[in-house]
Amino acid sequence: TQAAAPAPPDEARDTAAAAFAERVRRYDPKADTALIEAAYVTAAQAHASQRRDNGDPYITHPAAVAEILAGYRLDTASIITGLLHDVVEDTPLTMAAIEARFGREIAGLVDGVTKLTRLELQSDRTKQAENFRKLVLAMSRDIRVLLVKLADRLHNMRTLHYVRELPRRQRIARETMEIYAPLAERIGMDAVKTELQTLAFAQLDPEASDTIQARLNFLRGQGADVIEEVRGELRRVLEESGLRVLEVTGREKSPFSIWEKMQRRNVAFEQLSDIMAFRVVVPTREQCYAALGAVHAAFPVIAGRFKDYISTPKSNGYQSLHTGVTLRHPRNQKIEVQIRTPEMHDIAENGVAAHWLYKDGGPASQKEVVRFRWVQDLLEILENSTTGDEFLEYTKLELYEDKVFCFTPKGQLIELPRGATPVDFAYAVHSQVGDTCVGAKVNGRLMPLRHELQNGDQVEIMTARGGTPSPQWERFVVTGKARARIRRYVHQQQKQQNLADGRAMLARAFRQEGVDGSEKALEPALKAFKQPSLSDLYVAVGNGNIGPKDVVHAVYPELRQNAHAPRMVPVLPPRPSSRAYHHGGHDSGVPLTGLVAGMAVHFAGCCHPLPGDRICGIVTTGKGVTIHTRDCQTLASFAATPERFIDVEWDLAAVAEGLAGGGGRGLRTGRISVIAANEPNVLAGLTNAVAKHEGAIANLKVVNRQQDFFEILVDVDVRDLRHLSTVIAGLRGAPGITQVERARA
Repeated sequence: TQAAAPAPPDEARDTAAAAFAERVRRYDPKADTALIEAAYVTAAQAHASQRRDNGDPYITHPAAVAEILAGYRLDTASIITGLLHDVVEDTPLTMAAIEARFGREIAGLVDGVTKLTRLELQSDRTKQAENFRKLVLAMSRDIRVLLVKLADRLHNMRTLHYVRELPRRQRIARETMEIYAPLAERIGMDAVKTELQTLAFAQLDPEASDTIQARLNFLRGQGADVIEEVRGELRRVLEESGLRVLEVTGREKSPFSIWEKMQRRNVAFEQLSDIMAFRVVVPTREQCYAALGAVHAAFPVIAGRFKDYISTPKSNGYQSLHTGVTLRHPRNQKIEVQIRTPEMHDIAENGVAAHWLYKDGGPASQKEVVRFRWVQDLLEILENSTTGDEFLEYTKLELYEDKVFCFTPKGQLIELPRGATPVDFAYAVHSQVGDTCVGAKVNGRLMPLRHELQNGDQVEIMTARGGTPSPQWERFVVTGKARARIRRYVHQQQKQQNLADGRAMLARAFRQEGVDGSEKALEPALKAFKQPSLSDLYVAVGNGNIGPKDVVHAVYPELRQNAHAPRMVPVLPPRPSSRAYHHGGHDSGVPLTGLVAGMAVHFAGCCHPLPGDRICGIVTTGKGVTIHTRDCQTLASFAATPERFIDVEWDLAAVAEGLAGGGGRGLRTGRISVIAANEPNVLAGLTNAVAKHEGAIANLKVVNRQQDFFEILVDVDVRDLRHLSTVIAGLRGAPGITQVERARA
């Protein structure tokens, strides 16, 4: 028989478009199939001359994205956006043409996804941060942008192996692992999250991925019938208890999930007890707990493995009971059992798409998006972050951490990352509560604000009118929202302080020259230093970016004398009590290398650098060099002026020479933070412990005193970093002292 002639390209395209539109109509009878067919044809025509990396016609990609979206039974606008999401970026078709043909709603969705794609083509971190910033803004307006973007990323990951360049494959895989997989988890799309992680893991660590997959294949071959036996055993136990079982399924954990757990627990593959998980579906919530009781009655329970996500659902709406048990038959198999209702199962698998917001309500359902509290938290982080990199850092904190569940005194459930403190809790309740927080009661007892919260804790936040965030909080908070808000406040305070300092410095400089320094007279300096306003000029002078004399000379050029001579603070003999020194060899008392002779040197009071610390210098006009530790948080404020950084190191020979001189010469001040019980003789024990280890207390300040404890900052003169560590170790053994660490402020 003669084979049928292939259909003409246009006919084949129209047939595919009609078949796809019919598929959507089967689950959504109200779908506009004519518009879907038109979108399919438009995308096919626009991409007609383009090919994918594997050589397939480009239309296969948007068609596959739309198929993924249809698999989640999404609305017409989402399906059409999936078909058209690349046309504006890759073809001559304009946004205006899309709006004219398909309407404003679809044009807005396409525009949101298109902007993300444009930025995604850039590989550096700043562009990635900006990409994520735009994604958060877009999905806060319409969560469908995220759904289309996830479907787009999922298909790209499925075909990533066709990309020839290894660095490009790994960049895409890393971005998928760090951003898109956690986002999929946050909206409850577990199947998408798992597949994205598995595909990205295979690119980022192919050796580990292959090894775990080989182990799974071996186990599968050894016990091909184990899953069926366990399913049968679970069903028998539940039915004998009088329960109606709708479904029992078994599955293996994904390779990445297994690898992650091995890393987190530092255990071998063979030691994992939940490589196999079984899902039990029963009709009602009440029967979930009855099924849990039947399973626990029939099999030995693995301690610490029970989790009740029905009474305390995850933030993405996930509900289920989890428990771990050991089956004596077959083979003492350890398994995880998840028990849920059909509705819970639908949400667990499909997340937000399971109860799609736009099926019935249209734009009015946007109110429902508010229930995704984490989206609102990301928006607050966006508002409080000063740079794109900060935003990316803080949002990753929000997306990654394991969770603990705590309660307000009124019983409201607050979900927090593991390791969270009362300050994180306060900011999770409301930004203003966090800003004005002054103390906390955990389970009725006053606790330090740095206390680590546990599951089930009841937390009462105490606030004070006019209270403000403490810069020290940034050292122990773990949520991105809290850290962004605190850092914003610190930046604002620094800016206000710099503004006041700059105004005073300029007034003094003009007064010394005997010339007018009014705001009107300063206008020429704005242009000379490219400052948008007088406030910005004052801040730049206050933080040392611009010297006050330079401003005077910009306003009155005739006062400039010997302009090319280097400006230098005159060398003065150092005073033992001063924290400012002048470098000029070992005799100066400054044990540093890498400085110009005669340069004034200050040791920063924010980080208290000690011999043994990795350090760097910051040059400030008129003030010399300030020495900071390399991990000092203050250095972030100088990131925009890298020319002010200089490499310096400790001159260990000079350190030893100073110490050999005796009389306290060569000692440096380190700062220690201590939390101690509010009991008699604790301070005496503290001072004795410092003296016992040859430290000398230079200053002591109680910064927070409560009924049960108090916090102290102790300045101790020590020889070097090792000596400070010895003092800290001694303090940790002193009676009544509960926590000791080096302070950075």
